[in-house]
Amino acid sequence: MNEYLKSNRELWNAWTRVHVKSKFYDVEGFKRGDNRLDAIVREGVGDARGKSLLHLQCHFGLDTLCWARLGARVTGADFSDAAISAARTLAQEVGLDANFVCANIYDLPHALSGEFDIVFTSHGVLPWLPDLNAWARVIAHFLKPGGLFFIAEGHPTAYIFDDENPDDLRVRYPYFHSPEPGKYEAHGSYADRAADIHGAEYEWTHSLGDVINALIAAGLHIEELCEYNFNAWQMFPFMEQDTAGWWRLPERFPQIPLMFSLKAKK
Repeated sequence: MNEYLKSNRELWNAWTRVHVKSKFYDVEGFKRGDNRLDAIVREGVGDARGKSLLHLQCHFGLDTLCWARLGARVTGADFSDAAISAARTLAQEVGLDANFVCANIYDLPHALSGEFDIVFTSHGVLPWLPDLNAWARVIAHFLKPGGLFFIAEGHPTAYIFDDENPDDLRVRYPYFHSPEPGKYEAHGSYADRAADIHGAEYEWTHSLGDVINALIAAGLHIEELCEYNFNAWQMFPFMEQDTAGWWRLPERFPQIPLMFSLKAKK
């Protein structure tokens, strides 16, 4: 693991200890029976009952376990050992059968065997990946013939804007990929801005074309690409949450893509 991924893993380990107690993730609500999978994700993946599902970049397994509650046979994978430990503890606490694997996503074929009906990932995962072609090959490796890959993610266009500007949309970040990541100083976490966490985070930009072409090159067939003018999280300080829980730009802004979802088959 190079210095970028090592630093990111240390940050995610620190974040995990905050996230499991945060209002953002509401673990207590999950324990009471709440399912935090949003409508786009649930409709996109469809009925997972009785199917094997691999959740990539699963963090501490909350969404993974939501799929288990919906009847899937789940495996979650993440490179954070603190997150995987928390995921295993949570699964045991709620009595759900789930397998969790700690591995860098690119090393996962050496740490996990088998093929899956569904490979799933969502919301805030792509900027942490330096190589989308290798990522897509991992997806293809684990999918059964005829299997479904589904992703819901922040739109690459939305990622170019300054997420700290309190008033306006201003271009701050590149749209196209560079092998060298952007370096940012993390203060707190997206789930708790006041948390006493400080560290360097490294992120990579990827265009929508990068995502699509990586999956095609890995042998997958793109079945559906959808773009949305709302997002699952508050990407910019001035966004407003609607009654369905989606975050939208105020009416003074033109409508731009903020999120996308994609289905592909092997």
